[in-house]
Amino acid sequence: MTATEPVATTPVAVADAPQPAPAPLAARAAAEFTGTAALVAVVVGSGIQATALTHDVGLQLLANSIATVFGLGVLITLLGPVSGAHFNPAVTLAEWWTARRGGTGVGAREVAVYLPAQLTGAIAGAVLADAMFGEPLVKWSTHDRSAGHLLLGEVVATAGLVLLIFGLARTDRLRFAPVAVASYIGAAYWFTSSTSFANPAVTAGRAFTDTFAGIAPGSVPAFVGAQLAGAAVGLALVALIFVRPAPQAP
Repeated sequence: MTATEPVATTPVAVADAPQPAPAPLAARAAAEFTGTAALVAVVVGSGIQATALTHDVGLQLLANSIATVFGLGVLITLLGPVSGAHFNPAVTLAEWWTARRGGTGVGAREVAVYLPAQLTGAIAGAVLADAMFGEPLVKWSTHDRSAGHLLLGEVVATAGLVLLIFGLARTDRLRFAPVAVASYIGAAYWFTSSTSFANPAVTAGRAFTDTFAGIAPGSVPAFVGAQLAGAAVGLALVALIFVRPAPQAP
């Protein structure tokens, strides 16, 4: 969910300090799989629990959002030093694009490993949540989310997420990512019409459960397209707002 880099490449690290080697790619892939699975399990599981405890939709969303905030903060803190705690193809692709433009980030090899790990992790997390609550392990969601205003909400949610993450990176404040990113997602649950999926892998995973947090498979492609568009908007805002200082002449 974040672009918090492994210790060896994080912008927060002191430039002159010795840098430990990054974790092996297999370990980073395992962290992305585990983190994305746990994130979806939190989102789906807390949604199931909330609907079992109350019929008030507002309270259901409140419970769902609070669980997500705490769960996401813990996961970023735990796994950020290993893989960067992306848990999100939009963030991984944004990092890859930033690296191509001369910044720090992941290369094509990491992208080819991270994206499948995130997608399979999201599906596994939805199945795990269903299993824990005695729901059918795989049941396609019937929750249609295809309205245009929901897609706009996804553009806004993802743009804000990318702006936050890469803005923190540009200002050497990625150490605040666990609190900042979790807080933003918690707020975006409420201020966006879509309840802020902001994550293609999580979106796909949530199609596998016909519970509170689900999304109908037919709604997934448009949601993912809106999220990728939002990531592009977020990167454009980063370039506009956080201008890199020009190198000084000797």
